Amino acid sequence: MKGDRVEIVVDTGDGSRNYEVIASRAGRRVEVRIARGVVEVSEVTRTGTAVRTARFISSRVLALVEHPADKGPLDGE
Repeated sequence: MKGDRVEIVVDTGDGSRNYEVIASRAGRRVEVRIARGVVEVSEVTRTGTAVRTARFISSRVLALVEHPADKGPLDGE
């Protein structure tokens, strides 16, 4: 859903660095996949095609925070 956002904080050795992957258009969503020591965050279309992907070594990831999109006036109160 447009507005979905995932924030990733990664250890760089001498500090940390923040990254964000955001669903930038209507009909897109952000998916998180953790497998085989790799954290993969992708912006995905309605059909499941990855538009943009960020990969991080899981041992370096300090935090992964998912921020869902704000509910619109038709989605609920």
